[in-house]
Amino acid sequence: MYDLAAAWRRSPSGEMCWLSDDGPRALPVVPLMADHPCVALPLAYLSEADSLLDRAAFCLSAAAGPQEPTLVATGRIRVRVDLDGSVFGGDLVEQEAVKHPPTRLRAGSLMARRENWWWMPRAVVSMVEVDAVRPLPARTRADDALLVRQVGADARVDTVTARDWSAGPGGEVELWPRDGSGLDGDGTALVLGHQASPDYERWECWRRTGRLRGQTLTVAAADGGPEPDPRPFTLLERLRNHREVRRACRAGITAAERRLAR
Repeated sequence: MYDLAAAWRRSPSGEMCWLSDDGPRALPVVPLMADHPCVALPLAYLSEADSLLDRAAFCLSAAAGPQEPTLVATGRIRVRVDLDGSVFGGDLVEQEAVKHPPTRLRAGSLMARRENWWWMPRAVVSMVEVDAVRPLPARTRADDALLVRQVGADARVDTVTARDWSAGPGGEVELWPRDGSGLDGDGTALVLGHQASPDYERWECWRRTGRLRGQTLTVAAADGGPEPDPRPFTLLERLRNHREVRRACRAGITAAERRLAR
């Protein structure tokens, strides 16, 4: 029996994977716990929150502790757009600040929260019913990634690797499951990998989407690639990133407010 709640609370990072009308999707997230395992997406990710239906998979990026497995859970979710930050502004922001240094800088004190007010509104996604929890092989190298595809009504998540991820649109990538099994795939698939700098100011995602047949992914779109050790931003890069994040969050807040006013 796997204790998802305890593992999710202790894990520093994870992923949320889901099936949207446009196919499989995934994001790296900061695991949080309220009444249920949850994540709190800044409203820069409003479009991703809007694409969520009623089910998702929550994955741990790494094992929560020694001798513990890496886990993935699937179940029913609830999405709440917390425009005034009141849901996130309680215990959740404190949890996130411990795990995520950028949140510590932007919301680690009441003064910082007032100054960076745009960081507080969130789309809070809670897994209100857990239907299945299973172990996943650990991702121990930058070339390891998550494969997300539809199996039945749920997003199926597996850990895969490849000898070469450089293939662009029209190219092919041979995927190798880290547990040694076969994939026997036939359908639309997404591969997601991510690496962060020690201060998490840089949290770089890379993706491959396309058609999976057997263990071969025919790439339709490619974005980025594995980066074993992302370096921290320089001062100018940090300032630029902060402005870009602020702009994206404020745009999401404006879009959510307009929708609420209709």
